[in-house]
Amino acid sequence: MSAEVPSTTDVVWMRPERPLRGPQPSHSRAEIVAAAVRIADTEGVGAVSMRRVAAEIGSGTMSLYRYMTRKDDLLDLMMDAVMAELDLPDAPSGDWRADLRLQARRGREVGIRHPWLGELAAGRPPLGPNSLRTIEFALGALDGLGLDIDAMLRLVGILTAFVRGFVQGELAEQEARRRTGLDPEQWRASQAVYIRTLIASGRYPMLTRAVLDAEHLDPDTSFELALEQVLDGLAASLPGALSLPERIRQSSRPPSNAEGRRLVP
Repeated sequence: MSAEVPSTTDVVWMRPERPLRGPQPSHSRAEIVAAAVRIADTEGVGAVSMRRVAAEIGSGTMSLYRYMTRKDDLLDLMMDAVMAELDLPDAPSGDWRADLRLQARRGREVGIRHPWLGELAAGRPPLGPNSLRTIEFALGALDGLGLDIDAMLRLVGILTAFVRGFVQGELAEQEARRRTGLDPEQWRASQAVYIRTLIASGRYPMLTRAVLDAEHLDPDTSFELALEQVLDGLAASLPGALSLPERIRQSSRPPSNAEGRRLVP
């Protein structure tokens, strides 16, 4: 038996912040949401409950239901509140790469500042005003490039997934550092003897290359390099872009005489 579909008035974005009749509540919706965000930032989203938030603002638990009908409403409001921190321009600039680069950087900053956001936002998209503004900005940046709306949504989804995944890795490293007390350099030092045995075994040639030859870049540099590669991939999906075989053929083509004079003294 399927669940009953909620009515339109059950959507938090369709309800007025304060009741139209009866005594006015002593707290604002923004105050309640800010308290919930503080709890999630410091204790994790699992610590957020109507009872816990009510205690935070000095209110009775049942009084919170005058502002929202369920905890899911509160979670939606929390996500939308922190999305305002992306601080994007009112409209895209016309340079789609610059616009998406900016949104990715701001998204990473917000994701690190609010570690619980990725877990919630990975599900159904929040449809509050701040969240919708970020979606409109990203799609607007791609508008006019010859893509249909399905392709535009896919490209924005790819960029969002990259940012979310990168942030998840950063947060996991922060948690590992907290749990072990070791920074990345100290952790690598603690694994050195074991890694040397793996290299000596000869069974892991790619690991050996990674250990001996790869650069251990800081997170900011890694993010910027990976972001440019993602944007390159999105550019390759635009109408008129060369296909992968064509790009390979062009990159392997011998230089012209003029190019040869510049490359060979």
